[in-house]
Amino acid sequence: MTGTSAAAAAIVPQSEIEAAAIIGSAARAGTPVELLGGGTKRAIGNPANAQLTLSSAGMSGIVAYEPTNGDHRQAGTPLAEIKAELARNGQRFSFEPADWRGLMGTTGTPTIGAVAATNNSGPRRFVAGAARDSLLGVRFVNGEGAIVKNGGRVMKNVTGLDLVKAMAGSWGTLGFLTEVTFKVQPVPETEATLVLHGLTDVEAATAMAAGPDGGPTPE
Repeated sequence: MTGTSAAAAAIVPQSEIEAAAIIGSAARAGTPVELLGGGTKRAIGNPANAQLTLSSAGMSGIVAYEPTNGDHRQAGTPLAEIKAELARNGQRFSFEPADWRGLMGTTGTPTIGAVAATNNSGPRRFVAGAARDSLLGVRFVNGEGAIVKNGGRVMKNVTGLDLVKAMAGSWGTLGFLTEVTFKVQPVPETEATLVLHGLTDVEAATAMAAGPDGGPTPE
């Protein structure tokens, strides 16, 4: 049943079918729709010129978790919940999705669907790639209210137009994500942090680019 999130002032469908019905009805009426996860990045960019706001926060839970094939969740699943479960199994997301609430001054709960929709990638991006590089599959509702599936739970499972990569970083402009599958990786046995002081911007960038491969660092 549809509810209302006070934080995001959004309609919160509880299923993909319900979301499809809402979006389809809005499309037929010509009603602009703003799409959200937990609303934590809502302060980025210009305010959406929309008459209806839809949040995926009501669609939460595991669809399939296979350590060798990836983590498949409903889009509204809280990111912290997934990261905690992965940690219990000695795994993590290679791209290190960041929590932007402190920087943006926003509230709400970061969701895995919003990680995909915004291509949310942290400091490991320059080594491990962005979120889109680990995104294996998606299900979403398009602008006409139709349900679309692309990709899968294994690598190289896409033929034709790769909508998986297109959805990553699309910020809801291509569809309302309902399910996402990300590749996961084992947590390294050991980690170390290297701190370099007194570098210029150019030297710091060079050090970051060379460091992961064991290459030379600036003198």
